[in-house]
Amino acid sequence: MDGYCPSRGFSERRGSAMSCGEELTLNLPGAGPVIVNQRMDKMAQPRPRGPPTPSMSTPAPEFDQQQPTGSPPPPPTPAASPGPANIQLDWSDAADDEDFFLAHVRHQFKISSGPRRNRILADLLNMCTTQQLSFVHQFVSPLLKKDPFTSLPDELCLRILSFIDDPQVLARASQVSRRWRDLLSDDVTWKNLCVKHDYGRRLSEVAYGMPAYATSRPGALPLAGAEYSNQSFPGALPGSSSLYNASKSVDGSTSSEVTSRPIMRSYKSHFKQRYLVESAWRTGGRNTTRTITQDGRVVTSLHLTPKYIVVALDNARIHIFDRKGNALRTLQGHIMGVWAMVPWEDILVSGGCDRDVRVWDMTNGLGVDPRLIEYHRACLHTLRGHTSTVRCLKMSDANIAISGSRDTTLRVWDIRQGVCRNVLVGHQASVRCLEIKGDIVVSGSYDATAKIWSISEGRCLHTLTGHFSQIYAIAFDGQRVVTGSLDTSVRVWDAHTGEPIAVLQGHTSLVGQLQLRGNTLVTGGSDGSVRVWSLEKMCPIHRLAAHDNSVTSLQFDDTRVVSGGSDGRVKVWDVKTGHLVRELITAESVWRVVFEDEKCVAVANRGARVMMEVWSFSPPEDAFYERPTSLPQRLAEPSQSGPLSADFRRSTLGLSQSACSDDSGGLDVVMRDAGPSTAPLPGNTFFRDD
Repeated sequence: MDGYCPSRGFSERRGSAMSCGEELTLNLPGAGPVIVNQRMDKMAQPRPRGPPTPSMSTPAPEFDQQQPTGSPPPPPTPAASPGPANIQLDWSDAADDEDFFLAHVRHQFKISSGPRRNRILADLLNMCTTQQLSFVHQFVSPLLKKDPFTSLPDELCLRILSFIDDPQVLARASQVSRRWRDLLSDDVTWKNLCVKHDYGRRLSEVAYGMPAYATSRPGALPLAGAEYSNQSFPGALPGSSSLYNASKSVDGSTSSEVTSRPIMRSYKSHFKQRYLVESAWRTGGRNTTRTITQDGRVVTSLHLTPKYIVVALDNARIHIFDRKGNALRTLQGHIMGVWAMVPWEDILVSGGCDRDVRVWDMTNGLGVDPRLIEYHRACLHTLRGHTSTVRCLKMSDANIAISGSRDTTLRVWDIRQGVCRNVLVGHQASVRCLEIKGDIVVSGSYDATAKIWSISEGRCLHTLTGHFSQIYAIAFDGQRVVTGSLDTSVRVWDAHTGEPIAVLQGHTSLVGQLQLRGNTLVTGGSDGSVRVWSLEKMCPIHRLAAHDNSVTSLQFDDTRVVSGGSDGRVKVWDVKTGHLVRELITAESVWRVVFEDEKCVAVANRGARVMMEVWSFSPPEDAFYERPTSLPQRLAEPSQSGPLSADFRRSTLGLSQSACSDDSGGLDVVMRDAGPSTAPLPGNTFFRDD
């Protein structure tokens, strides 16, 4: 056997592994014998490079170069471990024959059998010092580690990932390697995470700026979660969810703010958007402050629509702003204070102390100096008939508006033709509040009763009697009627039979704020408290000591409650836990607050000025543009690998196989065969998509 002397042990031959017959000479094919003491040209014969040397806390004595200390900690399990540090050995003190000697040793080790290799390694390790064994351990340990996701089938990998609840863990894991990123691009993983975090998908988040009929086309994404039908808070549009105004107007037209955002096609995009918005609500957001008037007026109404922010004052003026808070125009026509208004698309219906109901076109004259516009160009109709102040207004559809007045009547108006269709008579005192659902309207009055009316028949169906004092607030979801009164109680009624269901006690003063959403009811009173009720158990869930004075405005959704009070504070609460999230605004007194998913508008007094603050919680626009995911071709071909989820396979097959332009102007080529690469991706930004 060449190079091996059975008469000697390994330890005796450690310096003469090549001298068993030829005294340190090597016969190469086609050349004469090479003498060892003749130094080889290292540039002409480069040394084969093995795996790079790892960094060590205790350097081996053979190294002159000091190893770096304070190396970064390893990534969290089960992330693939990085390769050892690429540190070059110091060959400055190497003997002339060392390079040739190592070349021959490598050659002999390469041609040796398995048992012979084991004997060579065992003999060498037995001669090593503790420091040298430590070096071997740190050198070998990374080479023995294996990324399990490169060996397990896709189905098992996705099953493992389904147990991770923390989105930051998933986002960081996607930076480990291309293989991990490909697995974490599976849409079902993010869909499950949306379910765990209660991030239900809504119409406005599935198809921004798309008309309603477009979502019913074949291949459109399904909607998750029930459609919310309550409109018992300012700014809500009849026949749509409270978040409808974040996406499109009723006729499908879109605002410039809406059309700038791309359509979200994946649950990952949806989760990303919701997560960033929720984070901004807790600690971030951008606000803009505008002065509406400087003469200390009373703000009577505030609405946030898909295009506009509309503010009504007791000085007979209606101010229209865009959604960023920039003033567009002022509607002038009422001769006394405006106390009720309701927008629908570009139409606004208003009423006030002058007893008139006016229909406005909010688009007429946009972009023109308001001082140069005659009001009759914007005022479409002036509807007369009430004999006292118009106190409340709602719309059942684009044609029908219903007003309630201090003259004790409700009137049904055709706002396109400008005529009164019906007069609903029955209350004995001022009509203070009303709500509409389909053909049914419910009204609350200072006569301590609430009435349920049929709009088409023009008659009273039920009279709800039980309160001992004036009714100031009402909510209606089509099944139940909820009323709040000066007698401090909240009563729940069956809308079909008119029978009482429950009396909710707890407030110690006037209950003037109500909102009903599913089986959750939130009430606010003049005692400064906000209460969250369960209508399944008819009991309170949270009792919030919200304000030092009256609650002047209240709204909630699936995630949060936003309340404004006479103490000048706007507070955000977690609707599930009842904990205070943040204090958004501090002023002298808050008149009105309305919000949607990504925007909040509050109108408050600061000194003699009436100020409007517009808060935006939307992520930067570039956060919504996702570069195409680098997918191995084997994942897209059913014959080569096990199938991923159906959603992932559809997204895989739908990707272009050519280079695609990303948001930064570069090109991201779709990889055809990434293989089991475990090379870490650059950057550690949360929710990095590239």
